[in-house]
Amino acid sequence: MLELLQIYETHYPPPDEEIQAAAEEIDIEYVRTDLEKTLSSMRTGTERIREIVLSLRNFSRMDEVGCKEVNIHEGIDSTLLILQHRLKAQIDRPEIVLVRDYGALPLVECYASQLNQVFMNILSNAIDALESGLKKYPTAPTPKITLRTESHDGLVVVTLADYGIGMPDKVRSQIFNPFFTTKPIGKGTGMGMAISHQIIVEKHSGKIECFSEEGVGTQFVITIPVKLMIKDM
Repeated sequence: MLELLQIYETHYPPPDEEIQAAAEEIDIEYVRTDLEKTLSSMRTGTERIREIVLSLRNFSRMDEVGCKEVNIHEGIDSTLLILQHRLKAQIDRPEIVLVRDYGALPLVECYASQLNQVFMNILSNAIDALESGLKKYPTAPTPKITLRTESHDGLVVVTLADYGIGMPDKVRSQIFNPFFTTKPIGKGTGMGMAISHQIIVEKHSGKIECFSEEGVGTQFVITIPVKLMIKDM
């Protein structure tokens, strides 16, 4: 349509008064420029929707049942894409920097959707901690989350760390307890980390540890076997 309009303007440079009046009334030059921007935004938005849908499918593994061999990095990246809107710069804080330090991992036998839920719980809490830290210390360094993976001796280790406000020992010792939360009423159920502990320990025969220092940050270390010993019932 834009090309056709351009051809008309080339072959009929002085338009009829009625056409010229109509063009001025609708501000044809603005419409032409805006339409190109709108189409470009639609293409970008469509691709973004496609990425999110694929990530949600990878996150939930709706097309898979039970325990299967999966790429752990794909699960982490899908979780990060879902949380991308929270990582971006906000009115009251800068963008949260993400540092990936991925090692060479084998395919891991696991319940992928449940494992992704653990990543979601920990990363969501990390973002909350960073935001709380910036409210308390507006001049704090750039908020950052690091993710590191490694494999050795038949085990896969995933480390997720934030450089937020950290936790006192009294809080850290209770974070895996059901219904324990430091968030205001209505903001947290206190079940996220308890469920995460259950998924890692009971469902994957693994281990989840929390290390934290008040005013410095928090680190979660997840260790699971490459080959799961517990099979579907």
